[in-house]
Amino acid sequence: MPRGSSPKRERQYEHIKESAQNRGESTRRAKEIAARTVNKERARSGESKTASKTSTQDPKSASQRGGQRSHSGSQGPTKDQLYAEARKKNIHGRSTMDKQQLKKALGH
Repeated sequence: MPRGSSPKRERQYEHIKESAQNRGESTRRAKEIAARTVNKERARSGESKTASKTSTQDPKSASQRGGQRSHSGSQGPTKDQLYAEARKKNIHGRSTMDKQQLKKALGH
């Protein structure tokens, strides 16, 4: 963590790092995830001197995003993510749909 970071951000960093390690990430990768997440939150709240455009203008915070980008690879979002989106959009019949049907209903 950078010098002068708040105790809140220190706790946030440790919590994210431990969560990532519990999910099976390596220590190095867990530290990277935690640092990037905390730095983005610091930028969004005006706590850092410099900030990238994506850090400040992204409509979702890092905690709200919750790993959505990690599932945008070759197979796209998971069925659970598609189902949650369908529930938000109140798509009828979603409980009986498979992944492909959910994608089609959502226009993915």
